[in-house]
Amino acid sequence: MKELQISSNWTLFLDRDGVINEKLDGDYVKSLEEFQFIPGSKEAIVRLKGIFQRIVIVTNQQGIGKGLMTHEDLKQVHDFMISEINDAGGKIDSIYYCPELANKNAACRKPNTGMALEAKKDFPEIDFQNSIMVGDSISDIEMGNRLEMKTVYLSDSLDNLEIANYQYKSLQEFANSILD
Repeated sequence: MKELQISSNWTLFLDRDGVINEKLDGDYVKSLEEFQFIPGSKEAIVRLKGIFQRIVIVTNQQGIGKGLMTHEDLKQVHDFMISEINDAGGKIDSIYYCPELANKNAACRKPNTGMALEAKKDFPEIDFQNSIMVGDSISDIEMGNRLEMKTVYLSDSLDNLEIANYQYKSLQEFANSILD
């Protein structure tokens, strides 16, 4: 794997489920009780904060579109997550989410680029060619590739997803690779 050279003006885009918190197979994190940080993810964000100018979360949340949760339910989960990350010494600059169903092909829903474009509107200094998208699904990687970001695919199996630039088992392993 080629070494990644990052400077202080880069932006880190993170998916949420499966990257920061445990993914619920066949379900959605709908409440605080269901939200569980992946071991090491909080600490990784703390360490990554020292490298990246911005850290932004972009997450598909079709549980809202399916009526399984509300925008307020999601806000509570995100407020808790941000509070825990801040208390640990980390920082998330903003969270963008898409509540639309997959079959609607909404501009905001990954692999479409709407959430990242919204982030650039809010933070005009974002340069996608100096950005990294970290995700655990093909749609995360496709979104990053569409915007010419560097892409990092997280998978326990390291199954050689050829469309990603890099692969790691966890956000913590990714952070260790660029910080050690």
